[in-house]
Amino acid sequence: MGQTGAPFHPRQALDFTGKTVLVTGGGVGIGRAVAESFNDAGAQVIIAEIDAERAKAVEADLPGARVIQCDVLKRETPKVLAERIASEFGKLDVLVNNVGHFVHARPFEMLGEDEIDEILDTNLGHILRMDRAMIPLLRAAGRGASIINITSIEAYRGIPYCAVYAAGKAGLMGFTKSLALELAPEGIRVNDIAPETTDTPQVALDFMIPPENRGHMDKWIPLGRFGHPSDSAGAALYLASPLASWVTGTAIHVDGGALAASGWMQTPQGEWTVVPMISANGLKVPS
Repeated sequence: MGQTGAPFHPRQALDFTGKTVLVTGGGVGIGRAVAESFNDAGAQVIIAEIDAERAKAVEADLPGARVIQCDVLKRETPKVLAERIASEFGKLDVLVNNVGHFVHARPFEMLGEDEIDEILDTNLGHILRMDRAMIPLLRAAGRGASIINITSIEAYRGIPYCAVYAAGKAGLMGFTKSLALELAPEGIRVNDIAPETTDTPQVALDFMIPPENRGHMDKWIPLGRFGHPSDSAGAALYLASPLASWVTGTAIHVDGGALAASGWMQTPQGEWTVVPMISANGLKVPS
């Protein structure tokens, strides 16, 4: 069954021909993978990207896409984007709020007021403004329009030195649920994608994990690896498609089973443990 209850062929479910999709931060990482996936599926993709070089690169690689160099954190940007989309396309079928960042990773008591505000606006505040600006365009697209927020596993667990980041992501989770109820009577769906650590320039695994520890990486996540941007892109295609026509106000945990594990990991011998040990050189390894 499709978005309005009409039958659809499964092969047509991921065909976004005629659909307009906005991806914020679409020049790199998860945002880039999401933009590429919707482009490959036939959508008219609009990419908001702050970095000039990344904007130029994605424009060259996706010549059919509209790339707009802008800072979505600026308060006037959502309104300007909405006006441009309205004039060029008249509607928006899918909004993917991808922009977010740790910004300042330090103990909470060491953060200044301005830094706290910056973290919250990066991970929650600007998304509220973006959604408010785009709802009329989503409404113009009709039933089946979709908002997808790229949040984080940190909305569902604690993370030291990033308490305000986690608070923003948890706030986004609550906002998603509530907005989903408000828009449900109009057939507009709102959902989250909550990835575990994904190998992107923002969180580069080669930088985060010392070479001597990489031999244990396949034991830290139940499915044996960290995330690829394409993992979240696949979830976004699903959530925006008729396959998810009865899915709203929830999250897809693209995390390899990490949240389910809740600290459990495998030892080099394949045994499960929640008690990592400290080796002679001070590195934490599974016992």
